[in-house]
Amino acid sequence: MKAYALALFTLLCSSLAFASTQDDKLKSIDAAIKQSMSTFQVPGVAVAIVKGDNVVMSQGYGVIEHGKPAKVTADTVFGIASNTKAMTAALLAGLVDEGKLSWTTKVIDIIPEFQMPSAYVTREFTIIDLLAHNSGLGLGAGDLMIWPHTTLTTQDIIKGIKYLPEVSSFRSEFAYDNLMYIIAGEVIARVTGQSWQEVIQAQIFTPLGMKNTSAAYSLIAKDNNNVARAHVPLDGKLNVVGGNFLEKFAAAGSVASSVNDMSLWLKAQLKHGQYADNKRLYSKEQSLAMRKARTLLSVSEKATEQDKTHFSAYGLGWFLKDYHGVKLVHHSGGILGMVSKVVIVPEEDLAMVILTNQQSGYAFNAIYHHILNEYLELPAKDWVAFYDTKRQERIEKEQARLAKAKAKVNKNSAHSLPLRDYAQVYADNWYGDIEISYKNNALHMQFGNTPELKGTLEHYQHNTFIVRWHDRTLEADAFVNFNLTEDGEINYVTMKAVSLATDFSFDFHDLKLKPKK
Repeated sequence: MKAYALALFTLLCSSLAFASTQDDKLKSIDAAIKQSMSTFQVPGVAVAIVKGDNVVMSQGYGVIEHGKPAKVTADTVFGIASNTKAMTAALLAGLVDEGKLSWTTKVIDIIPEFQMPSAYVTREFTIIDLLAHNSGLGLGAGDLMIWPHTTLTTQDIIKGIKYLPEVSSFRSEFAYDNLMYIIAGEVIARVTGQSWQEVIQAQIFTPLGMKNTSAAYSLIAKDNNNVARAHVPLDGKLNVVGGNFLEKFAAAGSVASSVNDMSLWLKAQLKHGQYADNKRLYSKEQSLAMRKARTLLSVSEKATEQDKTHFSAYGLGWFLKDYHGVKLVHHSGGILGMVSKVVIVPEEDLAMVILTNQQSGYAFNAIYHHILNEYLELPAKDWVAFYDTKRQERIEKEQARLAKAKAKVNKNSAHSLPLRDYAQVYADNWYGDIEISYKNNALHMQFGNTPELKGTLEHYQHNTFIVRWHDRTLEADAFVNFNLTEDGEINYVTMKAVSLATDFSFDFHDLKLKPKK
């Protein structure tokens, strides 16, 4: 009897110690979230942490919209952006389990009109290649077909891909690519005979009980007022932007969800697709296939020293790396004014999701690193201060680069042609038409398929101008360079972002605009 009492006492003490430790962890995490929001000017954040079968934290912080009282809760809906990609990969994994396709199925066997710039690549392109960011196209290639919101369709995207420039050989290098995930969504639609939106609802959201999650902004219940607004900071002021979570990203990034719902997705991830007794989204075999390194990324000496990271790769819908002796399965997501992060630590039976309504990646990086610190019991570190320093260094470095470039500008140079002569309709093979017009002694640019991309051209030097977009929250002003023939006529026009901090989805550099006859 005494032995039983001693054992019971020991168990009780252990339970109390665990509860105390868990409580200490959450208090520390809570403080880090608030510190991060304050430092990086983020009005609203929601965080969920799953440990084993338990959701140990699911909480909202701050407000849905800056300057308004409505609070962020664990049910507040955010755009999860590219964290949608893992869900698209999961749908394909389910189809592999059903025998409706394999990971090595050729894309042209399902979408015959699919064409890459190279005939060889077109023939060899598989489902894995759609998901592994190794197509040979450049970073964010063709994103201007979907970002900002455009009038182009999936069929337009399929037709345009063959005109995009190749920057590396097929399967040789990593270059993040949204368009291939849109094609993956079309594969799902053609194999199932249903839209990607219908399939993800039936195969993921409904089985998991994700009742507050939608495949697109337009599918969010009209009476749901608990939807985060996106924010962009400019000159110290927060600006409310966007409003549709960019539906054109579709299978690449259009899902809207809350941390309460995402915790259900994370539970299934920790169990390799299992979500109830004898019920699975996909098999363990396919789970491991998605977490297998497909395309390698470089690892810096600093990352090895700081994070004990020796490898980094992309699987199928997930980034992969080692971190202080454990494997991380992770992904971030970003749309204008809103970013998110999902991190899974399989060996620790740990997963987390961070949703924010401001586009500061520094904020979610600081938060998720702090959570890892607590649960992996790593040495204490002020991650908010660390990322704040990185932010300041990046800003100062870019400001210095821009100032140096400005100092080299020939202020006495003039454009070769009268301004009116630059005013024409130009066409790019993969994007479409872009019009430059002349009005009130100034040139104006309007992207034909993208209403938001309109701005005024400001002379820079020689035959180079800078387009200043009317919507300053885009933060994507670009050089516009006119190449002339020997006869003094406009041969073609190229563009390039002015700042290196411009989001890579503004792939102006891939455009080659020719006067439309």
